[in-house]
Amino acid sequence: MKSIKPILAGAALAMGLTGAAQADDPLEVGFIYVGPVGDFGWSYEHNQGRLAVEEHFGDAVETTFVESVPEGADAERVMTQMALEGADLIFSTSFGYMDPTNAVAARFPNVRFEHATGYRRDHSNVSTYSARFYEGRAVIGTIAGHMTETNKVGYIASFPIPEVIRGINSAYIHAQRVNPDVEFKIVWVYTWFDPAKEADAATALIEQGVDVIMQHTDSPAAMTIAEEQGIFAFGQASDMAQFGPTARLSSIIDNWSPYYIERTQAVLDGTWESTDTWDGIEPGMVEIGEIADSVPAEVRAEAEALSASIESGEYHAFTGPLNRQDGSVWLAEGETADDGTLAGMDFYVEGIEGEIPN
Repeated sequence: MKSIKPILAGAALAMGLTGAAQADDPLEVGFIYVGPVGDFGWSYEHNQGRLAVEEHFGDAVETTFVESVPEGADAERVMTQMALEGADLIFSTSFGYMDPTNAVAARFPNVRFEHATGYRRDHSNVSTYSARFYEGRAVIGTIAGHMTETNKVGYIASFPIPEVIRGINSAYIHAQRVNPDVEFKIVWVYTWFDPAKEADAATALIEQGVDVIMQHTDSPAAMTIAEEQGIFAFGQASDMAQFGPTARLSSIIDNWSPYYIERTQAVLDGTWESTDTWDGIEPGMVEIGEIADSVPAEVRAEAEALSASIESGEYHAFTGPLNRQDGSVWLAEGETADDGTLAGMDFYVEGIEGEIPN
């Protein structure tokens, strides 16, 4: 069967078809990553999801991946090649893959595409999925507000897109609620994965007096600097404990495995449909890593209670009263943010200094 598979695939393409050549062939699932699978952060956790698919389905599925693919034309080329080689399902796992995903999907209508963190699905063979990372940032923001002694928390931000801005706002809101004197120092690095830039950003923040670092970038470089300099930090996307055994307070862990298994099963069953998924703590797509022993028991209990209230639906991470940065009212007492506003968030909340770059 293996020796004639290229011939069968070529015949299928000639008829304008894609996917497995015969029903008993394994489902071909491709993954495209913006960073290396060894980043110990974002791409690492997506690849853990891929490995979970392999383990769950065995010989019924074959997976492939391409790592460190820049957002843009390179991504379109890689996905096109995956489709030409017989992929039935492709997971494109970074925000900047949104346009390339939709472009390739238009040319391969029989391939299913799943795009992470995007908001557009222009074709019936495209779905989007993301996690409510801001829920996790509410929890670790609470810990950060308690643990800072200088009242200065550093935040390494990647790109000024709603996903990142939501996280900054959520972390600040909850840090400020437990520590009214807290300040956020934000450095934009314009990259998802660049250990050197991330390390430089961490160093610059420490020079500004921060003693707790948060991040929305993919490498453990900031955690490593925090460990060296004797301050605190949080794991991003994965636990990162091995890089900061004394620095790490907790972490936000992205658990993609259940979603990847569910969507692969849907293709196998013939029940896959185009949809938008935005899950958080309750379904387990966002996990809070173990809270370190260095965190006082009462702070740990408060963070765990907050996580539980978000999980149960009792509490929403964006609950008023909340104002925008300019002091204008955003949410009244008890009012919660709607998903539309959160999905397009392009403003800071009151108390955060500086401007969001263009």
